[in-house]
Amino acid sequence: MINLKNRAFNILTLTLVSTVIFVILLILQYFKVISEYTGLLLTLAGIYVIVSLSLNLITGFTGQLSLGHAGFMCVGAYTTAIAIIKYGMPIPIALILGGIMTALFGLAIGIPTLRLRGDYLAITTLGFGEIIRVIIVNLDSLTGGAAGLKGIPTFSNTGDFIIDAIIRFSWVYIIMILVIAVIHNLINSSQGRAIISIREDDIASTSMGVNVAYYKVYAFTLSAFIAGVGGGLYAIFFGYLNPAMFGWLNSVNFVVIVVLGGMGSITGTIIAAVVFTYLQEWLRVFADFRLVIFGLALIILMIFWPKGLMGNKELSITGFIRQLRSGEFSPRQIKTKWNEFRQKKGRKKDGRAD
Repeated sequence: MINLKNRAFNILTLTLVSTVIFVILLILQYFKVISEYTGLLLTLAGIYVIVSLSLNLITGFTGQLSLGHAGFMCVGAYTTAIAIIKYGMPIPIALILGGIMTALFGLAIGIPTLRLRGDYLAITTLGFGEIIRVIIVNLDSLTGGAAGLKGIPTFSNTGDFIIDAIIRFSWVYIIMILVIAVIHNLINSSQGRAIISIREDDIASTSMGVNVAYYKVYAFTLSAFIAGVGGGLYAIFFGYLNPAMFGWLNSVNFVVIVVLGGMGSITGTIIAAVVFTYLQEWLRVFADFRLVIFGLALIILMIFWPKGLMGNKELSITGFIRQLRSGEFSPRQIKTKWNEFRQKKGRKKDGRAD
């Protein structure tokens, strides 16, 4: 009963906080406090968050290194685009279809690679991504081949750029919140604990009765589904697709986001995806040197934060609210904690650390 109350409280809090942030961002965009360019970057960052969270489910929580997420994204993008252009499907149905098609590919890849781990799995998934790209290039009649697929309808075409940008952002933001909620609830469930146990030690998990094969395939398939939905949003966002948009470097970028944010941290992935999106754009002014600067920045971050920005920790809004209600942040409690910190620091300085 207590767990049900806690889960209901968490869902209600996430809904309220995400709604407030959503409304604030919409107002700022409508009144041009946030520029049109910044609004586009926010939307693109939301897509990166969705795809990066799907990769974190495999790499961060399950402990399986994958370098083929651009391939999953490619399948979802082309499936969604073809469903809209050639069959006139509504966007929501096309996105779900793109996710399902990608999930089938994830299942097809997940089953034969169950025994692989580490570098071997990474090379296999990398090969999968390149195979998908080559197939897309050679299916001229369906995908447009190397020339790409043009004329993909956008989320809205009212003629008002501000309204269209707001509608585009709304689509991505709402789906991003749903993805965050799904992964958060999964990780905090019994299935999530089984998935995390595989990351820690799959042999010990097997000995404790965890069906390792099932949960690996489950995580791989769900991750592929989410990446496919993200790919569909990517296609509709740009209105154009080209196989070169899904090269192996894109897969590496998503791995960088997951590692930078913290493997196994939803909050860290969100922060890293937003920072990564803006950093890429800001560094464009340096032309060819931007990759060098970006690489140096990553090296420095990994030296000082080897576990990423958040490690495997989360920023919990519900936990913060509970702490406020319990009086943990009252002036007396803050003063007590500060005195304890000073005493601990003094003991270390005198060589009397515990």
